[in-house]
Amino acid sequence: MSTVKIPPVLRQAVGGERTVDAPGATVGEVLGNLCEAHPAVGAQILTPEGELHKYVNVYVNDEDARLLQWTDTPVGDADTLLILPAMAGGAR
Repeated sequence: MSTVKIPPVLRQAVGGERTVDAPGATVGEVLGNLCEAHPAVGAQILTPEGELHKYVNVYVNDEDARLLQWTDTPVGDADTLLILPAMAGGAR
């Protein structure tokens, strides 16, 4: 199983955990299994069609998955994924 690092904004959706293990041979499978196990995460990072929102970044061992094979990027048990939703806002 790959380790998925959970950013603070998503931790409530996984019971407050900083990391979660999720099975899968590709980034897409790992994220799909994560969202199946923790539906509240899916509600925040997936579109109604089940695709990743365009503002969600995923890193595999500190490399941007978009620059690799995106959701088809192969992963193994020793790999770490980081989900990083873009944040917006601020004070005027």
